[in-house]
Amino acid sequence: MEKLGGIFNPSSPEMEAMADLTYYVIAISIGILAIIVVAVAYIIIRYRKGSKDSSEPYQNFGDLRLEIVWTLIPVAIIAVLFQLTCSTMKTIDPPIGNEEPDIVVIGHQWWWEFYYPKSGVLTANEMHIPVGKKLLLRIESIDVIHDFWVPELGPKIDAIPGHTNHLWMGASEPGVYLGACAEFCGTQHANMRIRVIAETEEEFNEWQKQELVVPRTPRSGIAGKGAELFQTKACMNCHTIKGTPAAARIGPDLTHLNKRQTIGAGVLTNSPENLTKWLYNPQKYKQGSLMPNMKLSDSEVEAIVAYLEGLK
Repeated sequence: MEKLGGIFNPSSPEMEAMADLTYYVIAISIGILAIIVVAVAYIIIRYRKGSKDSSEPYQNFGDLRLEIVWTLIPVAIIAVLFQLTCSTMKTIDPPIGNEEPDIVVIGHQWWWEFYYPKSGVLTANEMHIPVGKKLLLRIESIDVIHDFWVPELGPKIDAIPGHTNHLWMGASEPGVYLGACAEFCGTQHANMRIRVIAETEEEFNEWQKQELVVPRTPRSGIAGKGAELFQTKACMNCHTIKGTPAAARIGPDLTHLNKRQTIGAGVLTNSPENLTKWLYNPQKYKQGSLMPNMKLSDSEVEAIVAYLEGLK
């Protein structure tokens, strides 16, 4: 089930801390506003000029005790907000050092790459995480500035070429959490979507195990023809499929494409029909992407779809 709601539906300890800070700030702000409204109303009524009284109201040019009070109260409010902010930062800020990340997130125009250093799993656009575990993410970019943001799971953070950022991420309950790039990065910025799939540790371990399996390359039939076309056309110049000569990193790793829920970083749901549409003319669905129109014939598209659909 897809999760929506952002700060008003926090689903991680980091986001809960940010939500609590937001609620405290809102409550304090409303309290200050209420005091100001009541004080202004009281002054308007209490010190209004009567219709029969033409004399000037009493002028008070200073009250030391009152001035001390209205100086100390804002200082106290700022001190409380400072303490709450520091507590929140302690919860959400990642460590500074050379700790090995659990997941490396790499932004591309316009898709996301996820690498799990401890297992060697490499995938795209859909990040799997175990529920209840605090994970350290290293955020990078291969081309321009992007911004990784999954609203219910934590703060947004920039992905900057030549510079690494870090982020804590975790999920309190299973589900699919939707995110996106939050820094304008070009034509298809809005179609650079993220799906974080939080699952039990057993399901996560099984997913990693399956991701490490090298799929069998078909040698006959329509799928075999598709595998041959994939290697003889320009496909292998951009993509990786383990167990084949295709090992490029310009486009997403397609080794287990059939298991993913979407195509083109969320542009289309992953189905044979949509994969066929994508191969016929990817620029129609994601104009400006690096995936060109290969001018494939009907039979070639049918064969390549049959091959890619077998990559489980």
